Amino acid sequence: KKDKKFILKALKLSSYALRFADKSFKKDKKIVLEAVKKNGDALQFADKILRKDSKIVLEAVKENAEALEYAHKSLRKDRKIVLEAVKQNTIALEFADKSLKNDPDILAILNKIKK
Repeated sequence: KKDKKFILKALKLSSYALRFADKSFKKDKKIVLEAVKKNGDALQFADKILRKDSKIVLEAVKENAEALEYAHKSLRKDRKIVLEAVKQNTIALEFADKSLKNDPDILAILNKIKK
């Protein structure tokens, strides 16, 4: 759990390896970024500080829109992140801040999908 090389290799097999990694790795931006690029849901195992990192959250929602659920609430208001998530899967809107639910670009994505 404390061997960085081992954790990086484990992450190549499964991003859920982050769940079992030492706390220090859950705070390591490089390791968390590697994990969320493979599976956005790995964001749930990242340290709270990294759940506030827009770059990490953006990568997570690009891979899995539902990762927005694990993002810090301030990033659930971030239009760029929410737009990316909704493009991936409209279910992400469920986790977005309500202030964005009537955003014209988000509504356009929803209307396009309904057609």
